[in-house]
Amino acid sequence: MSLDGYIAGPNGEMDWMVGPLDDELLKYVSKITESVDTILLGRKMTDVFISFWLDVMNKPDDPWNTFAKRMIEIPKVVFTKTLNKSEWINTDIATGDLLEEISKIKSQNGRDVVVYGGASFDSSLIKEKLIDEFYMFINPVAIGNGMTIFNDLNEIQKYSLIESKVFESGIVLLRYEPKRS
Repeated sequence: MSLDGYIAGPNGEMDWMVGPLDDELLKYVSKITESVDTILLGRKMTDVFISFWLDVMNKPDDPWNTFAKRMIEIPKVVFTKTLNKSEWINTDIATGDLLEEISKIKSQNGRDVVVYGGASFDSSLIKEKLIDEFYMFINPVAIGNGMTIFNDLNEIQKYSLIESKVFESGIVLLRYEPKRS
């Protein structure tokens, strides 16, 4: 996320993100991913997400190579209204009601579920209060406009800070959980 609250540029651009990412950040992200056994994605994000990690996975010298393999290996659920079957490896399709589908996933035995987006999918989950924890990696850059994950809220949502961390790259982690009434 940029300092001014965007997760991508107006056309999905992500070239503004800080790089190269430092070893400490890689270790942190790898550690939080160890407990994950399902990745949720919106349809528009899936092509970019899977092709990016497949590309990194095919570069043995890339420091993110092992993490990329994990991203491809973890089962994924793509939320879509336009597809009937998956085009991607290790990926299922969810086409039903968002609340019902997420409730079904959360009720299954297993480990943690992580959401990687995109923006409108994330916004829908946030609006319905379906996110239990936020890991916001704030890049030290402002982009002026773009895609945000806090669109279309019906009411103010309040959060409690449970962790903050500064990485060598200048990225700051802000970890929040929703305040439940």
